[in-house]
Amino acid sequence: MFARVFLVVTMLAGTWLASAETIQLKDQAAVSGKILAEKRDQVIVDLGFTVLSIPKSYIAKISKEGADPKASAPAKNGRSPANARASSPTPTPTVTAEVPAAPTVAAPRALYQGARAGLEEQSVRELVKQLGEAVVQVRAPSGLGSGFILNEEGYLITNFHVIEGETQLSVEVYHVRGGQLDRRSYKQIRIVAMNKFQDLALLKIEDKDAPKFASVPLGDSDVLAVGERVFAIGSPLGLERTVTEGIVSTKTRQLMGELYLQTTAQINPGNSGGPLFNLRGEVVGVTNMKLAFGEGLGFAIPVDAVRYFLRHRDAYVYDNDNPSNPYRYLEPPSRLKLSTASDEEAR
Repeated sequence: MFARVFLVVTMLAGTWLASAETIQLKDQAAVSGKILAEKRDQVIVDLGFTVLSIPKSYIAKISKEGADPKASAPAKNGRSPANARASSPTPTPTVTAEVPAAPTVAAPRALYQGARAGLEEQSVRELVKQLGEAVVQVRAPSGLGSGFILNEEGYLITNFHVIEGETQLSVEVYHVRGGQLDRRSYKQIRIVAMNKFQDLALLKIEDKDAPKFASVPLGDSDVLAVGERVFAIGSPLGLERTVTEGIVSTKTRQLMGELYLQTTAQINPGNSGGPLFNLRGEVVGVTNMKLAFGEGLGFAIPVDAVRYFLRHRDAYVYDNDNPSNPYRYLEPPSRLKLSTASDEEAR
């Protein structure tokens, strides 16, 4: 929350104040300055002595102040305002601005729920009823996968390879209404961040009529024990809301330079991006692959890697309009060959 720090700045009348705007914050504080830009999630304000970025979630309202009437009114003795200022100095106005303190560590935690102490183990049957609503199906033109919702605002995790090269995404959510499942498809999906090398992507549902979503907590893969029972929920081969159960075979299976959880819970194409739960109802991994020539050999990204990705998501931010975006999608080789052949024929 914003801490109130008062800074007094001296400025000339009739210049900065003439275009000043007041931003009323939700904690009864206020900031006065010139708005330089309004972005999707923040407002950039020039305070004169510094430029401040204010998250829109902290803003109650924005109001414009009128120009200072004394700056343009003629002096009583008939002299122009400029001469009046030259002969009798006018006290310069002071601007009081309330500058927000640096964000606390609570901000990243608000994106997801952490492991909760004192949770007791339950049966898979009981946990599926509690957690199933937060497990979703992620669809792209090239295929589908699974995912799970982190908070009520609609942030969710899936695999990078589920959405790789795609921007037209949809998410199928199974809301529980009166004990019945209500399947809804959301089309306004924003790619927030993605890490190709750890096969993780953060998405957000932005449909205007979207309700508050059910979510699941993230556990701690460090305290996970080999032999501990786990279960997965996902859409293998498009069969939505499929539950598979198994144990943790090993916590440190090294594949392609990364460490994975190995599990006997059945993992198939379509499970990718879905959650692997422990019996306390916490996500301990993100299922992402299996060995094609064997059974009971599934793998999941440890949840500690997911936490790291979420805490440092600004480093993996996705923006199509950003020229510094590290991801460049090249044309498939077949299209390149066709275009090259067409060019040669034209010559």
